[in-house]
Amino acid sequence: MTMYTHLLIASVVLAGSVGAAEAQKAFTYSKALQQACASDYRKHCGEYGIETEALRLCMDRAGHGLSKTCVDALVAAGEVSKAEVERRKR
Repeated sequence: MTMYTHLLIASVVLAGSVGAAEAQKAFTYSKALQQACASDYRKHCGEYGIETEALRLCMDRAGHGLSKTCVDALVAAGEVSKAEVERRKR
């Protein structure tokens, strides 16, 4: 499964099991993550709104082109596992 597929599945399950307000939290990015990935966002996915499913899918497709700073921030934020990053490097 791709880096964000797990997150997407979890978000769908979360949305179905709790209210819409709680589901929105699943798409909230910290300021630190936004700063670390700002240039990657503009380069690869600037046409998508922040904190949307479309952005998550776009960033997943851009995975190999993301900066190390952004990938490290995604791992630190729990958005993707280190194991998934290593798997995708192969």
